[in-house]
Amino acid sequence: METSGHGRSALKRQAILEAATSAFLSSGYSGTSMDDIARLAAVSKQTVYKHFSDKEKLFAEIILATTDRVDGMVDLVARFPADADTLEEDLTRLARQFLAALTHPRVLRLRRLVIANADTFPELGADWYEQGFERVLATLAATFEHLAGRGLLRIDQPLLAAHHFSGLLLWIPVNKAMFYGSPQYTEAELDHYATAGVRAFLAAYR
Repeated sequence: METSGHGRSALKRQAILEAATSAFLSSGYSGTSMDDIARLAAVSKQTVYKHFSDKEKLFAEIILATTDRVDGMVDLVARFPADADTLEEDLTRLARQFLAALTHPRVLRLRRLVIANADTFPELGADWYEQGFERVLATLAATFEHLAGRGLLRIDQPLLAAHHFSGLLLWIPVNKAMFYGSPQYTEAELDHYATAGVRAFLAAYR
């Protein structure tokens, strides 16, 4: 079946986005040119500019598109069971899934890319945080507030508790990855961070 003009345009746009993502992640924003992106996408530079008027707009679209990937984590947190008998087990399972999602190598590379360009594009960095991780924290806070209402947790400031929970899990692996430039943990270590983090959280909030 012959591809329509609109279909070909959509395919080229997707190829440009994928090429630009690879280029930005490997060479950074300043180290990537529109020529580089056109070459990787196997299109002309004119075609790149037809879809994206400049490199900044292309960069912004790529970064903000990644915030959609937190939808699964938001749904996971929102569906958290409120069962007194299995609270620690359920929280540990949630913590492990939380760690798996937020320490994925691609997520860490995107985080580093956003941080590296935060001074240049402060609004983009703020939008990425608010539309991504902050949504997860807000959902986590609502979940903790619900658990407190059921008498399973003792929480006065749900959002602060959500920050404490995520901090106990992410501080070690994410900070090491930011400084070392690649994930610095094993699956067994992530299991340990999840278990120990939940125990510390419950010691403070149960």
